[in-house]
Amino acid sequence: MTNSWRVPYVNFPAQWEEEGDLVRECIEAVFSRGDFVGGEAVALFETEAASYCGVDQVVALNSGTDALIMSMRGLGIGPGDEVITPPNSFVASTAAIAHLGATPVFADILPDQNIDPEAVANEITQNTRAIMPVHLTGRVADMDPIMDLARKHDLFVIEDAAQAIGSRYNGKKAGTFGDAGCFSAHPLKNLNAGGDAGFVTTNNTDLADNLRRMRNHGLQGRDTVLEWGWVSRMDTLQAAILGMRLARLDNVNARRRHNADLYHELLDPMHVFLPLERSIEHNTWHTFVIQVERRDALKAWLADNGVETAIHYPLPLHLQPAALELGYREGDMPETERQASRILTLPANQFLKDGDIEYVANCVNRFFAA
Repeated sequence: MTNSWRVPYVNFPAQWEEEGDLVRECIEAVFSRGDFVGGEAVALFETEAASYCGVDQVVALNSGTDALIMSMRGLGIGPGDEVITPPNSFVASTAAIAHLGATPVFADILPDQNIDPEAVANEITQNTRAIMPVHLTGRVADMDPIMDLARKHDLFVIEDAAQAIGSRYNGKKAGTFGDAGCFSAHPLKNLNAGGDAGFVTTNNTDLADNLRRMRNHGLQGRDTVLEWGWVSRMDTLQAAILGMRLARLDNVNARRRHNADLYHELLDPMHVFLPLERSIEHNTWHTFVIQVERRDALKAWLADNGVETAIHYPLPLHLQPAALELGYREGDMPETERQASRILTLPANQFLKDGDIEYVANCVNRFFAA
């Protein structure tokens, strides 16, 4: 170890120190009422989240993965249908398509890590039913051409906005472009619960009604089952915590944007490909992902110097063992594969100080200078 400085990738103890009293208030309110399932905090969170995102409806669920699965099912996507999505996402996006019996079809990405609209256009067939862009790292995908394609070919658009709560593109927030926006509130997200949670944004009232029924066994009332559903309710306690944190989200995102600005100022662009922000974008930097040569050596160097990092994601989905039956081979997604060996996620959480960011940037620059 060359230095005693520690820069954590995430810092849950710091979040507890900052919000502990507020979380205790949430717990006390829910336990004093005893409305643990389907309680008033769930409906309140749905209303407040819909207002924040700028949509008519929010449906609270138990995970971002269920948000993807149930949104597609509610739109009638199933066996025989193809859904186009990028191969550099977390497994949930592609797995959600496969779980419905539909076929994931991969389209390569741009240097900014988001799906390439031209690649999407090249993958559209008579069996294509939907496009699932993934707003990776907190940057909204290039939605104008994607929506143009959807209108031209009469396709659904399901936004995987798990990493992009509060992010904007041409003034519109993530989750407001397509038929459904699917969000995760996993503890690692900018808007984080104390466990698994997720929700769907939509302006489609029929879809929202279907999701609310399907998350609760498909029940209408207590005793009539209209269709076989699931148990995918958001716990009342998680809704209460998320409601409290939703009011603080813009400050969280602002602090993460400040950290990203510092990285852009301090990292040497001669050796580091930096994720830039276009004028039409407002990125919330769920992750700050650089691209470098000798990535693994840099990761080890940073660990030796007390800096925690991550890789999102080292093996693209089209090359995963689970995807063998889809028939993809190495070389099919050249930009995704090129980036997979170069991407490295630096710590950017909202509890870091300027000195932490300066230290990380200095370590990266020293690695390449050496």
